[in-house]
Formats: sequence, C-alpha cells, structure tokens
Amino acid sequence: IKLASRGYVTVSTTYRLAPKYQFPAVIYDVKAAVRWLKANAVTYQIDPDRIGVTGDSAGGHLAQFLGVTADVKQFEGDEGNNAQSSRVACVVNRYGPSDFTRSYGKSVDAAEVLPLWLGGNLEQAREKHILSSPLNWVTPAAAPTLILHGTDDKYVAYEQGLWMRDRLKDCGVHVEMLTLEGAGHGFKGADAEKAESAM
Repeated sequence: IKLASRGYVTVSTTYRLAPKYQFPAVIYDVKAAVRWLKANAVTYQIDPDRIGVTGDSAGGHLAQFLGVTADVKQFEGDEGNNAQSSRVACVVNRYGPSDFTRSYGKSVDAAEVLPLWLGGNLEQAREKHILSSPLNWVTPAAAPTLILHGTDDKYVAYEQGLWMRDRLKDCGVHVEMLTLEGAGHGFKGADAEKAESAM
C-alpha cells in the first residue's frame, strides 16, 4: 500500500517451497513472474523497462538472484512468456544471503534449512550451493543494487551483504549499502524507517 501510494505498480510474487520443490524451481517461478509482468505491461500500465524487485531474507536472495542472472538461460525455466526477458532494472536486497557455501556456522538455521532446499549439506551438494549463490553470478551487466543489512543478524550474517557489495563494486555495478548498527534479521522502529526511506 505504501509503494502504491507513491505511484508504483506493486506485485507480490508467490513461489514453490522446499522441501517439495528444490532449487532451481523457485528461480524459475520469480523469473516467470517478471516475464508475465512484461507480457502484460500494457494491461496493467507497467513500464517494462523499469521493473524493480525487492524482498527480505529468502526474498532478498531471490531479488538479488534476478539482478545478476538476467541472461543466464539455465535459470529461465519454461513457465510461460519466454519471449520476454527476465531482466530487472534494479534490486533492493533486504538482508538476503549471497554465498551459501559460507553460511554454515554463521547462521542459526543454515544447517537445517539449506539441505532441504539444495538436496544436501555443503559436503553432499556443493555444486548446488555454488550455483544458487548470487555472488557467483555477478557481472558488469548486473542490475543496480541497494543492500540493507543489520550488523547483528543471526540468520544471514552481515558479511554476506558486504561480500555482495564488494563483488558488485568490483564489477563496476552501481551499488549502495545501508548498514543498520545493531539491527537483527528484520528491521523495527527507526531502523525500519531508515530502510524504507533508502528503498
């Protein structure tokens, strides 16, 4: 409602969940959503060249993944409107993970959650951990990105945001990062206001 009141067309995307549906099903779903928006742009008065994506935690990961894999065919899937591009214009990543190979021991639930989504732990499914990490797909063609992350995040370590910021910067991609001192996984009060303002 807040975004719509500021003139944005807003769409909330649902997607298939683990453990029934493992990576990359969820990637196919969010890319299909972007392609659907572009295919129906006239109907909903959307500018197909100005689609931004945002999400928090797992949603932040998906937004970031969209921002770095626009032209990677293996992640498009076949969920419709394949003549359209899944490229997005910008990303707001709210404390989403960037490198799953370095999540274990740094996140209170990585050891429980990641194997359900990737078909095994790091030892059993290393390739999927690498493939599903946005950090490994950054190129100079990545979408401009804003990263919002708290320094006291127990679920997605603050350094995950730093790694993403630095990789994007190294590739010449416009990136900004808002660090919220002492904030955890999810923003409240003044932190929520700062994050919203930055977005």
